[in-house]
Amino acid sequence: MGIAGITLIAIGLSMDSLAVSISNGLTLRNLNLSKSLSIAFSLAFFQALMPLLGWWAENGIEAFIEEIDHWVAFVLLGFIGGKMVYEGFQSNEQKSESDLSTLMLLSQSIATSIDAFAVGISFAVLDYDITLPVIIIGIVTFVFSMIGLHLGKLFGEKLGKSVEIFGGLILMGIGIKILIEHLYFN
Repeated sequence: MGIAGITLIAIGLSMDSLAVSISNGLTLRNLNLSKSLSIAFSLAFFQALMPLLGWWAENGIEAFIEEIDHWVAFVLLGFIGGKMVYEGFQSNEQKSESDLSTLMLLSQSIATSIDAFAVGISFAVLDYDITLPVIIIGIVTFVFSMIGLHLGKLFGEKLGKSVEIFGGLILMGIGIKILIEHLYFN
């Protein structure tokens, strides 16, 4: 498999991170370069880490992970999205300044990268060195996440305060998509 094939895999894996980044960009009021870099780094780090873990764990826990990975992503994204929708319906007096906690960012990073674990297992089964895929997946996810954050911020400023509901619905939709894909197409 060449760089082009790995890049296509990386683009496919980074789509959930892109969507989450757009949602974060829509809802975070204090999004600056430093915050953008930390969010993009977290999403990219976990997206690159999971194939490495899958590659190492090729045998043993593969069956267990495949049984629950979609449920974990569904629950995490559903909870985060539901919280955002709830906060979107609060009156302005009840709302605090929207920010992304470390726990929320960690949850998003794990939930969007679980499918990359299976990709790592595939590379191990094919006896393919994991170094180049991990690097490409991390870089592509970082770039897509930065783009998503700034697209979300641009549209969030134009759309106004109620974008939290839309952002939460996006996250819930990603969770549902992951669940349906694993239940019906695997």
